[in-house]
Amino acid sequence: MAGVSADIRIMGVLNVTPDSFSDGGRYLEAATAIERGLELAAQGAAIIDVGGESTRPGAGGVELREELRRVIPVIEGLRDAGLRATISIDTSKLEVARAALDAGATFVNDVTAFRAAPEMAALVAERGAECSLMHMQGEPRTMQDEPRYDDVLGEVREFLRERLAFAMEAGIARERIAVDPGFGFGKTVAHNLELLDRLDELALLRAPIVIGTSRKSFLGALTGRGEHDRLAATIATNVIGLLRGASVFRVHDVAAVRDALAVAAATVRRG
Repeated sequence: MAGVSADIRIMGVLNVTPDSFSDGGRYLEAATAIERGLELAAQGAAIIDVGGESTRPGAGGVELREELRRVIPVIEGLRDAGLRATISIDTSKLEVARAALDAGATFVNDVTAFRAAPEMAALVAERGAECSLMHMQGEPRTMQDEPRYDDVLGEVREFLRERLAFAMEAGIARERIAVDPGFGFGKTVAHNLELLDRLDELALLRAPIVIGTSRKSFLGALTGRGEHDRLAATIATNVIGLLRGASVFRVHDVAAVRDALAVAAATVRRG
């Protein structure tokens, strides 16, 4: 199957939670989640992002033991099934990251950018793993309570610059660090649109840019559509992200986004 070029990576979302905003409860059983992960890879996902704690607006925390129970059998199952895609663990807990790396993950996606567990940076460096550092104003439970910025792009860029420096000081090679502006994480519709429009200004950080707009509520606010009917809007934002310099695309609908990015990338390169 033809696909997007090697410098463009699709990260398939695999939430093993009862309460994630879009697919919560669908993949609670390990066998079902493993099957879904393999399906996402077959559709073109280069990374499978396994998460056991919802970070939707208003979400509360999950106890360590429960998060481990949710994610580790899935990671082990994907590994044992011979998955060729990179396995990512979506967590902000040091113990979960360590167990996930032991189980076969090689990528840590931390929505707190190592603020919740600073020691995680040294762990990632020691294991030679990749990581994604995301900007979030506040925490999931409160992040959408009147988020404010004087200059959203400038503030997000400065935050990511500082976290990138922290990760590198801990020993993580620059080429193994990606940055994520955190669409929907403590941002209004206007903030999200400005970030998307000015995404190319994050290129100054010299790190791969991750975008995660898939099915997000700001797309619903713009289109009037429910969370399961936002594929066209998701595709639009990912194509715009590609044109603005993003190279990692975290999505639920891998096949459709893969096709859109393949056409957009081929067209841009032709020009």
